[in-house]
Amino acid sequence: MRQVVITRHGGPEVLQVREAADPHAGPGEVRLRVAAAGINFADLMARMGLYPEAPKPPCVVGYEASGTIDEVGTNVTGFSVGDRVFGMPRFGGYSDTLVLPAAQTRRMPTAMTFEQAAAMPVVSLTAHHMMLGIGNLRRGSRVLIHSAAGGVGVAAVQIARTRGCEIFGIASSGKHDFLRSLGVQHCLDPHAGLTAQVRAIAGARGVDLVLDPVGGKSWREGFELLARGGRLCCFGLSAAVGGEKRSLFRALSAFVAVPKWSPMQLMETNRTVSGTNMLQLMNDLELLMPQLDDVLAMFARGELLPHVDKTFSFAQAAEAHQYIHDRKAMGKVLLTP
Repeated sequence: MRQVVITRHGGPEVLQVREAADPHAGPGEVRLRVAAAGINFADLMARMGLYPEAPKPPCVVGYEASGTIDEVGTNVTGFSVGDRVFGMPRFGGYSDTLVLPAAQTRRMPTAMTFEQAAAMPVVSLTAHHMMLGIGNLRRGSRVLIHSAAGGVGVAAVQIARTRGCEIFGIASSGKHDFLRSLGVQHCLDPHAGLTAQVRAIAGARGVDLVLDPVGGKSWREGFELLARGGRLCCFGLSAAVGGEKRSLFRALSAFVAVPKWSPMQLMETNRTVSGTNMLQLMNDLELLMPQLDDVLAMFARGELLPHVDKTFSFAQAAEAHQYIHDRKAMGKVLLTP
């Protein structure tokens, strides 16, 4: 099989396509020939050496892939050779042949393309878990979404629309037309004083839900913008990444800027702070997979449709990572064997 390997920590150039022996499906597993694999920001952090849960190089990352089953292990029911499926490996998605636990695999709806299937699981589940699982998203809520033009951001905008929410989307000005096309009412510039922009629209009351993958001082700012009963959902620390290579000074600065809230402070302000790490949620399939089934139901109703921005071949993996580093992506970026 062919895989995109992180050969060492560093810039996008450390990604190389290498050959390895084909894996085989064991008990409770299925093997698929991969048609497309999703790229997530965690992959970039792993390549840079800023994702502690990632394997040490040389390693293969990737948390979502779609393809066709060509081998079924023992003790597997509900799947057959030839089925079009997608699933979530803990790592290893950047491969043209992938073995997955059947429990982490779902059959693709007829109307779903391989590209949509590879673009859906991680970002849609992250948004769904934060907003509907723990965020208590109420109809008509005011929702502030950082990186609104990214994969999670697009999914979050679509979920917010199903609840008739007032949506504040943060992205560079060049992406504002894209956000408006999705239904974002208030497009905000991340470099123009976020608090002032939100207060000018929302007033002193603030917003009900903040989704923030930036971290550091951004979490403090989001917390202060919450209305009574508001929720801040943290799901990343992109503030630790300034370029395509690791900067220990920048990473340390981001960690130092992370605010510390006491239970007393949360009680006094009637606010909630939560965290989401999709890799850790994969350890609790009883919680995660029913949410994935709900995501599929939303897809069937036309409420949640993955937006694929650009697809790169395995040989172009370095270009794909650079494209995301350059903040060009709107929606998901994929790799194809």
